[in-house]
Amino acid sequence: MDDAPGALQHDDDICYCYRVSMRKLLSFARRRRLTHASRMSECLGAGTGCGWCIPYLIKIAEDPAGFELQGLSPQEYAALRQDYIRSGQPKNEF
Repeated sequence: MDDAPGALQHDDDICYCYRVSMRKLLSFARRRRLTHASRMSECLGAGTGCGWCIPYLIKIAEDPAGFELQGLSPQEYAALRQDYIRSGQPKNEF
């Protein structure tokens, strides 16, 4: 995890719809040794709301030990999510 000031930390949410933190998602992926990223939705419903976090959930499932959101602050992450929601594009899918 990037230790730069303001960077997303393990206790910051990745799934805003269901308030699921990076720590919970990483722990879930490590424990379950996932073969399909869609199983991430079993972790408190992550990815079943607006769909914004699905690309991040896929990356977590692929490599929970190496997952990072390099230099992205919680404010930047939230702003990107807002842009995604406002865009009206089709919902991300697993």
